[in-house]
Amino acid sequence: MDTTLFFTECPSPLGIITLTATERGLCGLYFAGQKHWPASSATWVRDDGPRFESARAWVNLYFSDPGDSSGPDLDLKAGTDFQKKVWDALRNIQKGQTATYAQIAQQIGHPNSVRAVGAAIGRNPVSLIVPCHRVIGSSGLLTGYAGGVDRKRWLLNHEGAL
Repeated sequence: MDTTLFFTECPSPLGIITLTATERGLCGLYFAGQKHWPASSATWVRDDGPRFESARAWVNLYFSDPGDSSGPDLDLKAGTDFQKKVWDALRNIQKGQTATYAQIAQQIGHPNSVRAVGAAIGRNPVSLIVPCHRVIGSSGLLTGYAGGVDRKRWLLNHEGAL
């Protein structure tokens, strides 16, 4: 079944961000060139109206003050149960803090699934709101980020985590 995916674009210090939504809420926040965009089987409809008002306001607030404010209503039906567990765990990482992939695996009760956790983090459709950029390697290195490691470094600096 073909679904409708509404989208708009929002400028940021890290380039244009594409916001996507269903009728139920925001389902995507993607940097230009980011990996893992939504399924191409959806019918994309541009919508620069009020549907994205709270998401745009959140993005603008984040880049002016990266505090941990609640984001817009989300529609994260696209993930697997495992991915959703990982994404929920990411929401517990506060501004200015980081966690390792191993810590997230431990937190969700799958301590031997560090690689699967990394894969789930890479598929996070609403980066920034679900702060996957706050996850680092056990050695402290900035490993992986679907939006690019340079953006990850910028975001962590912006939040005071580096």
